[in-house]
Amino acid sequence: MVLGVPLESSVTGAAMHAVPRTILVTGATGGIGLAVCDRLSKGGASLLLAARDVPKLQSLCTQWPHNGSGRHAWIRVDMTSDESIQQFADELAARNVNLDGVVLMPPQDPPTSDPLPSSAKWREILQNSFVGPLALLKVAIGTMKPDPANGRRCKIVIISGISSAQVMGNYASSKVSRCAWLAEAKTQAFALGERGIHVNTLSLGGTLTPGYTASVEKRAASAGMSYAERFAEETSNVPLRKYGTLAEVASAVEGLLSAFSDHMSGLSVLHDGGFTRAY
Repeated sequence: MVLGVPLESSVTGAAMHAVPRTILVTGATGGIGLAVCDRLSKGGASLLLAARDVPKLQSLCTQWPHNGSGRHAWIRVDMTSDESIQQFADELAARNVNLDGVVLMPPQDPPTSDPLPSSAKWREILQNSFVGPLALLKVAIGTMKPDPANGRRCKIVIISGISSAQVMGNYASSKVSRCAWLAEAKTQAFALGERGIHVNTLSLGGTLTPGYTASVEKRAASAGMSYAERFAEETSNVPLRKYGTLAEVASAVEGLLSAFSDHMSGLSVLHDGGFTRAY
C-alpha cells in the first residue's frame, strides 16, 4: 500500500518500474558480459544470455538470483555467422520473447597497427564486428513492444571503445567498425525514438578485464617492473590515473538501461577516466 492505494494501482510510471524487465546480453560469458549480467540480475532483470559457449551459458543461468518471473534463459549465437543469427531469430520467435533492453557487445578485431588490410580482411572485419551484430540487433528490436505513454521504454546499449572517438594507432581497423556503430546508434535514435526505443553507445577506455589485466602484468614483467609501477606508468595520461573496473562498466550499463536515460538517445558515453581530449 502507498498512502492507502494498492501498489498495482499507484502511479503508472512507478508500477512499470516494478515490472521485471527482460534484457538480452550478448557476449554474456566474457569478462564484461559476466559483470553486466551479475549487476542486472541483482537489480531484478530477467536475463536472456547469448554467446557461443553452451555449457557456460547453461551454468550461468543457474548462478544468478531470479526475480520471481522465472529462470534466466539462454540462446546460443555466433554473431559472425549469418546462419547462427537466423537460428537465433527463429528461437526468439518460437519462445515469443519480448525484449525491454539489449546490451550488445560486437566482436572486435584484435589490435593491429596495419592501416591498410586486404580487401578480404576488411570484409571479414566488417562482417564480424558490424554487419553480423547489426543483423542480430535488428532481430532484437523486432521483439520490442515499447509503450512510452504508459512508462514502458526500451533501451539499447552498444558497448564500443574510445577508438570510436579518438584515433589510436594500434586499433587501426577496429576503430572503423566502432565509428560505424556511433553513426548507426545516431541513425537508430532518430528512427526509433518516436516509438520509445533509446539507442546509446558506451565507449570504453582502458578496462581491467581479466585479459587486459594479464597483459599489464606481462608488460610489467618484460620491463622488470612491479605491476603497480607499470600500472601507474600506463595510466599517467588518464586524468583519473586509473583504468575502469568491470563493476564500473556494469554500473554504467545499468544506468543507460534505467530511467536515467529516459531523455537520452543517440549518444556516445565515454567511460575512459577523462582520457579523451575532444569536447
